[in-house]
Amino acid sequence: MQKKRGRRVLKVIVWGLVAVLVLGIGGTVAWSQIGVMPAERAPLASVRENPAIQVEDAEQGIVLTPADGASDRGLVFVPGAKVDPWAYAPILQSLAEEGVTVVITRPWLNLAFFDLRGLDAFTSAAPDIDDWAVGGHSLGGVRACQLAGDAEALVLFGSYCANDVSDSDLAVLSLSGTADGLSTPAKIDAARDLLPADAKMVAIDGASHASFGDYGPQSGDGEPTITSDEMHALVAEILGPFMAELAPR
Repeated sequence: MQKKRGRRVLKVIVWGLVAVLVLGIGGTVAWSQIGVMPAERAPLASVRENPAIQVEDAEQGIVLTPADGASDRGLVFVPGAKVDPWAYAPILQSLAEEGVTVVITRPWLNLAFFDLRGLDAFTSAAPDIDDWAVGGHSLGGVRACQLAGDAEALVLFGSYCANDVSDSDLAVLSLSGTADGLSTPAKIDAARDLLPADAKMVAIDGASHASFGDYGPQSGDGEPTITSDEMHALVAEILGPFMAELAPR
C-alpha cells in the first residue's frame, strides 16, 4: 500500500514538473512574439525603391546585393532582440550600393541567443563569396562575436562582446552612440579588453541605441540628437571603407 502511494506521489511530481516545463516554454515563445519592434515604413520604402541594389527575401535572411550582381565580399548581420530584421536594411543598403552582399538574419524566436545556426547557414546565400564579415546590433552583436571565428571581420552596432576575441586576428569596427541608454558608453568601455588591441572604436555623437536601426524609439534608450538620414550617411562613411579593406586571413 505504501509503495502504491509512493508511486502516485512520484507521478504527481513528474507531471507537475512537465506542466511547469511546458508552461515555461510556452511563455517564452509567447513573450518572444509580443512587442517585436517593426521596421518604419518610409526608410524601408527607400530600400525597396533603390535602383542600385537588389533585395531578396531568401531562406537565409534578407539579402541585399548590388544591382549588377558584382560582389566579392559580404556581411552577415544579426538583428537586435525583438527587432524586425527589415529595420536594418535602410542603414545597410549603402554597402550593397558599393558592392558588398549583405545578409540580415532572422533570429529564431526574434532573439539572437536562441539561434544556434553557424555562420555558413547565412553565407550560403552567396556561396561564391569567400571574404565575410559578421556583425550585429545590441544582442545581435553579442551573437556576432560568437560567430566571428569563422569570419574575417567583426562589426558591432551599439554592442559589445561577451566572449574574448582579443587574441584573434579579426579586423573589428565598433560603432557606439554617446546617447545610447542601453549599450551605454560605460558598458562599451568595460568590454573593450575583449576586443583586439587594434579594434576601431567609433562613438557617434548624439546617436542612441535605436539610431542603429529604423524601428522607432525604444524603452530605456536615450534621446538621439542625430537624425536618421545623418546617421545613415555617417555609418556609410565609416562602414564602407572598413568593408572595402576586408582582406582574407
